[in-house]
Amino acid sequence: MKRKVNKYIIFIATAFFIGSLFPFAYSGVDSGLDQLKIMIDVMAKIQDDYVEETQPKELIINALYGMVNTLDEFSEFINIKNTKRIKEETRGEFGGLGIRLIGKEGELFVVTPLPNSPAYKAGIEPGDEIIQINDKLVKDISSADAIDMMRGLVGEKVTLVIKRKNAKGKEITKKFTMKKSRIIPQVVYPKMLENKIAYVYLEDFSGHTISDFKTSLEDLKKQGMESLILDLRFNPGGTLDSAIDLAKMFIGENKLIVYTKGRKEAYFKEYKSGDKAPYPDLPIILLVNENSASGSEIVAGALQDHKRALLIGARTFGKGSVQQITTLEDGSALKLTVAKYYTPSGRMIHRDFKKKGPNTTGGIVPDIVINSDLATAKAAVLQRTTMIYSPSKKTATIEGKEIKDEQLNRAVELLKARKVLGALNIEEIKAQDSKTEKVKEA
Repeated sequence: MKRKVNKYIIFIATAFFIGSLFPFAYSGVDSGLDQLKIMIDVMAKIQDDYVEETQPKELIINALYGMVNTLDEFSEFINIKNTKRIKEETRGEFGGLGIRLIGKEGELFVVTPLPNSPAYKAGIEPGDEIIQINDKLVKDISSADAIDMMRGLVGEKVTLVIKRKNAKGKEITKKFTMKKSRIIPQVVYPKMLENKIAYVYLEDFSGHTISDFKTSLEDLKKQGMESLILDLRFNPGGTLDSAIDLAKMFIGENKLIVYTKGRKEAYFKEYKSGDKAPYPDLPIILLVNENSASGSEIVAGALQDHKRALLIGARTFGKGSVQQITTLEDGSALKLTVAKYYTPSGRMIHRDFKKKGPNTTGGIVPDIVINSDLATAKAAVLQRTTMIYSPSKKTATIEGKEIKDEQLNRAVELLKARKVLGALNIEEIKAQDSKTEKVKEA
């Protein structure tokens, strides 16, 4: 009798979830009723005999994870907690304390407090070890949970206990209570290099990337910018609109930037530039590598196809698929791949991750391929972009000896040579470079 009751409860729960979460998929369910019956039998067996008590809702949610997350690398069922985090990341802002952190499970160290943040104003210093958040010891919770506790509603109080060494080298602990405030992390890092060469690193394409990028270019122009190195290495992408808006700054004449194509005609879309670009003739070298993905690849593909930039680095990641996010009744969400991105010339950006080797399609192959050690390249980028802010010293510094960056150095050399030799076009640069280095695909 108990087993029948369990089956009945599970069937009702399953029907409820399928009906509420996937009302558009009834035709698929109708053709798979036999498999659905097997799922109900398995769940009933788990309910009856599994060594620990389980709840039908938890089992069904786990089944949804399996159903969606195995479709491809980027489709996923997103629980309520992570739906909130994704919205924060897309918007590019959140409620928090303003601390950059590093560490592993059970350890959390402050890289730097962000200027004018609650952490900075309270006196949190670079190198502080956070050992307790509210009533939780850091060693007893996951890194994700620790970060969640420091994020949340603006105005909410958080108490941190930190460990540091005083001026005499003695280890001490201090307690800080702060209120969370609106945090907008820096994602655009501009700098003037030699020979009026401007350098801008973009960390991602979030909600405020383009406005910050426009401001940075205006400032660099006032400083005498004559050429630009745009660094998209380690940039995982972000919003499609931000990537397209960035390409529009260098491509005009209503040219195609990217298009999408899926199984349904509704997912065929073209995205074009405006009539005029703010910087239509600015010489650009674009840096990319294996960790440049999604929006970075859209920008790289468009600038390369329209010969608006020379690409240097390694073949990009190959994340060129379109995910549509549908919010479900309970606040969770379904992120489903519905189409793929193509460059203006028709190259599919998405790479088949089940196949490996230099002959696979997908990703953007630079005009000049320079394979660099990822750890070294990442360290070089971080050194240029991570300012260390100390409230007690009231200083901002970049620490450590300068790290050699072969990809950036080549870009600088080519732009310096351009000033001396004249406006070499991309094909001439590629031909000249191929004489000195054999190009290999990454």
